[in-house]
Amino acid sequence: MVSKRIVKLVHSLRQKKGRESERLFVAEGKRLVTDLVAGGMRPVALFVTEASLPLLPVLAHCGVTPEVCSASEMNALSGLVHPPKGEGMLALFPLPADSEDAQAEASLPARELCLALDSVQDPGNLGTILRTADWFGIRHIFASTETADVYAPKVVQATMGAVARVRMHYVNLPAFLDKVSEEVPVYGTFLDGDNLYARSLRFEDRGILVMGNEGRGISEEVAARVTHRLLIPPYPAGGTGAESLNVGAATAILCAEMRRSLM
Repeated sequence: MVSKRIVKLVHSLRQKKGRESERLFVAEGKRLVTDLVAGGMRPVALFVTEASLPLLPVLAHCGVTPEVCSASEMNALSGLVHPPKGEGMLALFPLPADSEDAQAEASLPARELCLALDSVQDPGNLGTILRTADWFGIRHIFASTETADVYAPKVVQATMGAVARVRMHYVNLPAFLDKVSEEVPVYGTFLDGDNLYARSLRFEDRGILVMGNEGRGISEEVAARVTHRLLIPPYPAGGTGAESLNVGAATAILCAEMRRSLM
């Protein structure tokens, strides 16, 4: 039987204050939980309904004994608007330890392509960006402290397991960019940028791609550190369609084009 203390704990993890206090985050749904375990994350607690018991062999090496609970108990734990009927699964995972080696982090863009997020605040957008990074082999994202919390339940849900493979680093973004070597390209999108599809553009397999806030774009302070200004042009040129692209969609387009140019 799931105790009231556990229910209270799980619900507290839906708030950033609770996650930081307990150093835990919650993941819900059999697909998400199994993906996180497959990605190397180890839960400290696992709750399943009887209908989910056939999935336990997949979780055999997760390191904890699952607690079987009733459908009503799972509903009490659930934070989903429409909890799945029957097959329920919820796990608590430890938050990764914060890195204390800022210099080592700043050296990453010199070796590989990384993303930087300047106050991306919508949970769905952040989750989509992590999934996109995962697809295109980007393993590190540097985010301003104003960016949404990657371990908030809605973000974790939207990542579809990518949070286990893509590491988020929350930093003072302008100060972080100042630590990056001057030889490292820093890309960003602007209305006066170079056409992304121009044949003269060449990309490297390293550097930083900066994505801005949903409404304001890239801040002036961060923009001053961008070395390569890009434009995703509308079609047709000068068209009167949408005012701007969703930041998740823009990230996917840029990552796809940068990876394609290396083929």
